[in-house]
Amino acid sequence: MLPWAGAALGRTARDIWRISARQVHQKHEPDFHDKYGNMVLIGGTVFCLAVWTYAATQIGIEWNLSPVGRVTPKEWRED
Repeated sequence: MLPWAGAALGRTARDIWRISARQVHQKHEPDFHDKYGNMVLIGGTVFCLAVWTYAATQIGIEWNLSPVGRVTPKEWRED
């Protein structure tokens, strides 16, 4: 193995070990995302669905549906 590759691998493994050893001693307390993350996600999903449902049913948007069967041709005029 090349010397610089061995040094890079050795340093990476040593850094990973040092970080994992440091994290073992930390006390994990729930933060905002642990406490409220799922509720915020569910609330946002419900709000988004409610707004889109209202927009799709109440505003009266023309959805560009097919005109087949609704459009009748005009009478032919000869000049």
